Amino acid sequence: MNRLNSEAFVLFDQHILWSDMIGNILGLIALALGWRRSLWSWPVQFLSGIVLFGAFYGHLTGSAGKQAVVMAVALYGWWQWNRIKGQAEEGGDGHITPRFATGRERAAMLGAAAVGTVAVALLFKAYPTLSWDPWPDAYIFVGTIVAMYAQARGMVEFWFAWLLVDLVGVPLNFANGYAFSGFVYVIYGALVLWGMRDWWLRSRKGTRPALEGAPA
Repeated sequence: MNRLNSEAFVLFDQHILWSDMIGNILGLIALALGWRRSLWSWPVQFLSGIVLFGAFYGHLTGSAGKQAVVMAVALYGWWQWNRIKGQAEEGGDGHITPRFATGRERAAMLGAAAVGTVAVALLFKAYPTLSWDPWPDAYIFVGTIVAMYAQARGMVEFWFAWLLVDLVGVPLNFANGYAFSGFVYVIYGALVLWGMRDWWLRSRKGTRPALEGAPA
C-alpha cells in the first residue's frame, strides 16, 4: 500500500496518487457495469473498495469507512443479484429488472439515512480521532450504505442516492488532496445520469400493462 499511495503524476498542480487513481478507475468501471446490470459490477466494486480503503485510511476516516461499507455491501449485492439471475420474474435475460422503490421502502431509506447520519456524526464527535470533519464524513458513510443497498435491491433510487453522496464527496476529495477522485466524479456524474435514464426506462417497461386482447 505504501507504493500505491505514492505519487503517480501532477495534474493542474494537484498531486495524483496511484491508489486514488486506480481505485477510482475501478469504481468507474463498476458503475458502468452496474448501469449495464452486469453481475461483475460487484466484484469490481469490491476491488475498488480495497484500493481506496488503503488510500484514505488514516486521513479521511469517513471515506475509509465508506470503502469498508462498499466492500461489505458489494458481497451482499453479489449474492442478491446472483440469487435472482436468470429468473423469469426478473426479466428472463439473466439480469435484474430495475424498479422504483415503494413508498414504504423510500420512507424507510430516508429515515435510516437521517438517523444514521446523526448517529455516526455524534460518534465521530465523541471520538475526534475518528474524524476531523464529522458531519460530511457521516453523510458520506451512511449515504453510501443507502445507495448500495438500493442498487442491490434493483431500485432506480440508487442513482439519486449516489448523486446526493457525490455533492458532498467531490469537494471533500478536492479539499483533502485527492484530486483524481474529484476529476473522475465529473465522469461519474455523466454515467449516473445516463444510468438513471436507462434504469428508469427499463423500470417502466417492466411495469407496463399488456394491451387488452393482446397475448400475455
